[in-house]
Amino acid sequence: MDLGLSGSRAIVTGGTKGIGRAIVDTLAAEGASVAFCARTEADVADATKTLRAGGASVSGKVLDIADNAALRTWVAEVAAEFGGVDIVIANVSALAIGDTLETWEQTLRTDILGTVGLVSAAMPELEKSPAGSIVTIASVSGREVDFAAGSYGAGKAAIIHYTQGLAYQLAGRNIRANSVSPGNTYFDGGVWQNIEQNNPELFAQALALNPTGRMARPEEIARAAVFLASPAASFVTGTNLVVDGALTRGVQF
Repeated sequence: MDLGLSGSRAIVTGGTKGIGRAIVDTLAAEGASVAFCARTEADVADATKTLRAGGASVSGKVLDIADNAALRTWVAEVAAEFGGVDIVIANVSALAIGDTLETWEQTLRTDILGTVGLVSAAMPELEKSPAGSIVTIASVSGREVDFAAGSYGAGKAAIIHYTQGLAYQLAGRNIRANSVSPGNTYFDGGVWQNIEQNNPELFAQALALNPTGRMARPEEIARAAVFLASPAASFVTGTNLVVDGALTRGVQF
């Protein structure tokens, strides 16, 4: 299937590792120009070098999206460099699991306000795009109570609600908005590898919950996100796509 992404201009937050990096890779492979950010300079430099060596049209930026002024400046820079923005994918999370004031503040600043800030900064460009699209990366923890209940789960639930509200509000302006809720996703350097090494009991419990017998790979989540972002999904908006290998049992109507 041709996703219709050749020549599209995309922004991805948290694009150097895991799901975010897989999204950048997939968009670039489909012919999109992709701007991405992350907080670690070495990771941004390495990802930019590797992607450009493979022929991708990419731009990397060292950025903490909790800094709204810096976020808005970056989006404006990307729009000037690419000649506009068609797609924004909000992927960054503080991964603040817990129920302390600190974890709630981290979730609010990064997960929620980082997503809202990205959308707000990109909105003037999305309104000019012939196929404006917003994709937010949520989590199955946003739709059921699990070990991440508290700030993380509530934050992801808020992102799903926010995104579906955007879909309704922006439909008349030809801008779509969808969320993806991944299940447990394993990759080198990721949270589940860390849990496997430092809390093997929790890792075994989590693995046993999935009837597939494994966790997701980042590229499996990325394919779902990129499809939703693409013109191939032109009449899909307001959807929360669960990609979890049947991990969750709740029926989603």
